[in-house]
Amino acid sequence: MRPKLTFSELEAVVYLGETRNFRLAASQAHITQSALSRRIQSAEAKLDARLFDRNTHSVEVTQAGLELLPIAEKMIAEFQDSLSDLSAFIAGRRGTIKISALASTAASILPPAIKELHASHPGVRVSIDTASADQIAGAVAGGNVDFGISIAASPKFRDLHFQELVSDEFLLVCSSEDPLARKRSVDWSVFLERPFIASGPESSVRMITERIFSDSGYAVRPTYESPNVALIGVMIANGVGIAALPRLAFPLLNTERVRTVPLRSPVATRRIGLLTRRGRTLPKATNVFLNLLIELNRP
Repeated sequence: MRPKLTFSELEAVVYLGETRNFRLAASQAHITQSALSRRIQSAEAKLDARLFDRNTHSVEVTQAGLELLPIAEKMIAEFQDSLSDLSAFIAGRRGTIKISALASTAASILPPAIKELHASHPGVRVSIDTASADQIAGAVAGGNVDFGISIAASPKFRDLHFQELVSDEFLLVCSSEDPLARKRSVDWSVFLERPFIASGPESSVRMITERIFSDSGYAVRPTYESPNVALIGVMIANGVGIAALPRLAFPLLNTERVRTVPLRSPVATRRIGLLTRRGRTLPKATNVFLNLLIELNRP
């Protein structure tokens, strides 16, 4: 197997091919003339071909050298372009930030931060996947995304760190024509009297509402259920039933036809924050975005 030319040997060939002068080529390469000569000789030995005819007065490029020069120039240019891309990535000017988030938090928390990021880092892309809380934790733990926006992960995900961003209050959501829409507040017993539209069984919303019903001793069973918050909103707007949804979910609803009423006895919230994996070094662009999210959601 023929030995491969090194990058420094390709550079030496290009510099000498451009200048036809060992002193000038060595100066451009920032090495001595003898070092440059050794690199040219090494390249010729590896290729088993003479690349330059030289004597004490002149340097001429051979036919083999003329064939190699454009190839070497292209390889060096591509390498330098790649280094430029790498430098931009390391500096946080390029790259893709991968996020897994609850649908409600993606709709409420992410857009303002993405807008600010684009203004300062236009070369950075953001990829968002919406999933359940357990799926988000699994994606972060497995390194499939840079971070998650969700509730705190269950204890089985020991390597995940949770940093709270917001406290998300639960409200009753009903049709704008429903008499409940005129109430100043209601308690959770209202779901014993009306058709209850529940979120999907894997959602953090469902987990919290079921815990509240259980703690309150209310035997509330869903009349309808859907993992799609927008669909739940349409059902509510058409008077199909009522739901308990966190405030961050409201951007997914058609708020012209629904109303919200504070839920009391108890007041319920869910802690929404950033999930990251301990010990994982994140790209600079991702850290910039995380800091933006924290800053924009300060109380």
